[in-house]
Amino acid sequence: MRNYQDTLHFLFTQLPVFQRDGASAYKPTIANTIALCEVLGNPQEKFKSIHVAGTNGKGSTSHQLAAIFQAAGYKTGLYTSPHLKDFRERIRVNGECIPEQNVIDFAATHEALFEKIKPSFFEMTVAMAFEYFAHQQVEIAIVEVGMGGRLDSTNIIRPELCLITNISFDHQAYLGHTLEAIAGEKAGIIKNNVPVVIASTQMATQAVFKEKAASQNAPIYFADQLYHLHRTNNSNQQYLEIEYTDALGTVQKLQSDLIGIYQLKNITGVLCAIDLIKEKFSKINNEIIASALSKVKSLTGLKGRWEVLSENPLCIADTGHNEDGIQQILTQLTFCEYEQLHWVIGMVNDKDLNAVLALLPKNASYYFCKPNIPRGLDQLILQQAAAQFDLHGACYTSVSEAFDVAKKTAKNNDLVLVAGSTFIVAEIV
Repeated sequence: MRNYQDTLHFLFTQLPVFQRDGASAYKPTIANTIALCEVLGNPQEKFKSIHVAGTNGKGSTSHQLAAIFQAAGYKTGLYTSPHLKDFRERIRVNGECIPEQNVIDFAATHEALFEKIKPSFFEMTVAMAFEYFAHQQVEIAIVEVGMGGRLDSTNIIRPELCLITNISFDHQAYLGHTLEAIAGEKAGIIKNNVPVVIASTQMATQAVFKEKAASQNAPIYFADQLYHLHRTNNSNQQYLEIEYTDALGTVQKLQSDLIGIYQLKNITGVLCAIDLIKEKFSKINNEIIASALSKVKSLTGLKGRWEVLSENPLCIADTGHNEDGIQQILTQLTFCEYEQLHWVIGMVNDKDLNAVLALLPKNASYYFCKPNIPRGLDQLILQQAAAQFDLHGACYTSVSEAFDVAKKTAKNNDLVLVAGSTFIVAEIV
């Protein structure tokens, strides 16, 4: 019998892994997941769920939803990807990661099945999550889409509600090269007669979602047209303080421990979704919602979203990694007071490099590094590309070295930012 580390090695080496292998691990079909789950007795049919898709914000949104259900006393499953430190982060019940032994047993029990079906790593992970949630008898599971929606492995569930966060450019090789095309793939999670919440109204995508919802007879709600949120305190580094007007015109106040200003969009979608579904979950009320959103990180284990790592100098990590994610980081920086920005940056090799680099501030000091995965973009290539945009800095052989040098170089009133890829954040949080 393999131990936990041996099991992970088996799973990562025997099955195609997107974070490692890129395109070769992507399978544009849900057939394997259907086949796996049929053998497992279709566990996805044994619990209620909420399905969350989108380009940016779906991870934060999923964790916030899970926190609310947990705080209300419901046994709550949470499936997200990718993980930062440990594979088990992908599969949680009430904030606790799936035990190592369950991972070991699942891989050992179904090794012959893997050999027959030859699933990707992600397909296997989804099946493992659904079986675990069914075994744990969760009352609700929050299921985050991996990529896209229509052909994502998670898209075999029939949820109580679907939620789609903002749409921007990412994974264009798989999802399309226009916002309309990308939205069409995300809209693939919309099911017949299942309500869908669109967190942010966007001119390029609104019609796509309306058309898909109409074809499925699915009630559709654009959250930002119903709820109007704004930040009330720009100086609080512990909480995002929010005032909002709900769908009934009532003014409410909240504190979120996810302090990035971009969380306003995510929280808007969360509030709308909860209002639509709470008739089925009567223990949820405004007090529960407020309490849960103030402690999402402790309830669910979320990391890497404008996460303060240390102070003097202020060090922050954020998993923003595509054009829109970087733009949100830049907006957040306008709320920060600092003298010099030190940016530890690394990327993967299948992102739109030039689109990101064109956004970055020229007066920052850059520390170029490579995420420790095969898809990681070589730091020298990144440095050379950055120079074309008048962005300058030294190269480092590891993320930790780059971060250490940045911290030592920065003065107390400076800001050290680690961003550009989920995988560089994973190496230092």
